[in-house]
Amino acid sequence: MKRVDLIRHLEAHGCLLLREGSNHTVFLNRAARKVSTVPRHREINEDLARKICKDLEVPRPSA
Repeated sequence: MKRVDLIRHLEAHGCLLLREGSNHTVFLNRAARKVSTVPRHREINEDLARKICKDLEVPRPSA
């Protein structure tokens, strides 16, 4: 999955950019009070994308 597609999916489900790190971007889901990091790679493994969504308590991304 492309990183930009995952970020669009997270933002569409209410997640906000918390901060930028050197190797990761940190997202926050205020409703669930959950935080997760998204690595700075062009492609993100499907399993990792599902884990990030699970950590932030948002629905799985569609393929």
